[in-house]
Amino acid sequence: MTKTLVLFLGLLVGVAHAQSFPSRPVRILVPSPAGSSPDIRARQIAPKLQEALGQPFIVENRPGGAGLIAAREAAKAAPDGHTLLLALINNAIFDALNPDPCCRLNQELVPISRFTMSPLVVVVNAGLPAKTLKELLDYAKAKPGALNFATAGQGSIAQLVGFWVLAESGTQMTEVSYKGVNAEIPDLIAGQVQVGYIVSQVITGPVKGGKLRALAVLGDKRLPGLPEVPTGAEAGLPGVEAIVWNGIFAPGGTPRPVIDVLHRELVKAYNAPEIKGQVEAAGSTIVADTPDEFAAFIRAETAKWGKVGRAAGVKPQQ
Repeated sequence: MTKTLVLFLGLLVGVAHAQSFPSRPVRILVPSPAGSSPDIRARQIAPKLQEALGQPFIVENRPGGAGLIAAREAAKAAPDGHTLLLALINNAIFDALNPDPCCRLNQELVPISRFTMSPLVVVVNAGLPAKTLKELLDYAKAKPGALNFATAGQGSIAQLVGFWVLAESGTQMTEVSYKGVNAEIPDLIAGQVQVGYIVSQVITGPVKGGKLRALAVLGDKRLPGLPEVPTGAEAGLPGVEAIVWNGIFAPGGTPRPVIDVLHRELVKAYNAPEIKGQVEAAGSTIVADTPDEFAAFIRAETAKWGKVGRAAGVKPQQ
């Protein structure tokens, strides 16, 4: 059988898959707890995908391992489009610092489309005397190690940013690890940990309710929902920027026609007026890029955060 014929037959099989896809409910695995910002994003698009494709899209939470638990399960699934992964920046960081051959982005897991980009916000428990980022760092300098900062575990973006802030400011704080993204919020509100690096959509309510205090946005502009909160550069910590992202992946080997169907409907869901409005009101932006564009972005992110992680001496634990 010639190579051309093999490719042609493969294309026919892929088209057949796409025509019958989806033939049963589709799972979207989320590597963080229910109520977290990634979970909210997945639950925003699931009904749109279900409406467009005629099968239930079920969000299943798989927190832990800085995203690796969910990634492993997704990579082992049948490559037919019926199991998807909402991967996070933490997955790319793990690939940069300690890649697991079971479930690497752009390899065992293939990109479909990026959803949102969101800057992290430096937040503190409202009982802390610090009212500005400078006051927080001065407090940390005066009491080395007395403050705790929360992370989602080894190799998470919060950990890297936390160590980056310490290195840039010459301060000391103690890391406290949690099982998943945003799992630290109850303890942060209760004062069991004092400092966090979190996206705005899940802390705007507690900030406006006086339970948390936002000190700086680690992006290049202020957020519409927190207009009074300065950027890191405005607050006296230039150069430290952290934009978190998420996007949908499928197991490697998923037929390209199925990927194309999912990409088409994901972009429609991302840009639905009510979803786009909610995302932008929270200070995030929608990307909706192509699989190839998303793959190139992942390569750049892996290089960037690998450099930051190695400089901080961070190595994710499997």
